[in-house]
Amino acid sequence: MIDELATAIKKKKAILFAGSGVSKNLGLPDYSEMIQQIAENLGFNPEEFRAWGDRDFLTLAEYYFLEKGSLGELRSWMDRKWHNPKIELQHSEIHRMLIDLHFPLIYTTNFDRWLEEAHDHYGRPYTKITNVADITQIEDGKTQIVKFHGDFDDDSSIVLTESSFFKRLDFETSLDIKLRSDSLEKSLLFIGYSLSDINIRYMLYKLHNQWKISKYEHLRPKSYILLNEPNPIKETILKERGIIPIIYENENPGKALHAFLTDLLHLVQKE
Repeated sequence: MIDELATAIKKKKAILFAGSGVSKNLGLPDYSEMIQQIAENLGFNPEEFRAWGDRDFLTLAEYYFLEKGSLGELRSWMDRKWHNPKIELQHSEIHRMLIDLHFPLIYTTNFDRWLEEAHDHYGRPYTKITNVADITQIEDGKTQIVKFHGDFDDDSSIVLTESSFFKRLDFETSLDIKLRSDSLEKSLLFIGYSLSDINIRYMLYKLHNQWKISKYEHLRPKSYILLNEPNPIKETILKERGIIPIIYENENPGKALHAFLTDLLHLVQKE
């Protein structure tokens, strides 16, 4: 499986889909810390606040938006915390290997700028795409970094509240249409995702359904997802939807990702 994926990457026939696990190795705050910040901003005890929202971040962010009228203050805090000047990108082997794999297309649900910063650091040109206007700026030879859930530079684009999440599930924005088009000719590789992410699972279902109703499912490029632990139930569902699970078993997802990228890069660079 990994040999076929490496071949697709060599031929520039693979799209990377990067989740929060890619940025996590830089020590960025997790959702628990974000919930605590929301509670403090609203004057609540963090543990009580978590319990009232059933620890559902989207619900709590929705309440924050209704109370404050905007996400501006929270977005500013996230931007500061996630782009701490003490973070040393040059020490992230995961980001270095992603650059060395040289994907022509990278989709990400992360708000942070570390993929863009990595391209800047290693001198790789790219075009950041957050809306339909950015699509007109695409240039041959430049990596496309598609911010699928929005970007800190545009508050209105960020998918953070329950309402914005539900709107995203319509799967009919310009970025969704672009993904459906891009995936017709290229394999998809998902890294840094948990199978508990319903948005990604729904997207995989929609992409699978696109092929199924076309009657040309046999022509579909193979797609892959990296998992750090086996799960026979979800693996079966993924396979039925045309996604091949690649298991690198490790209780630490970051170590599993590092091992996988090391092996993948070795195969891609192999003569």
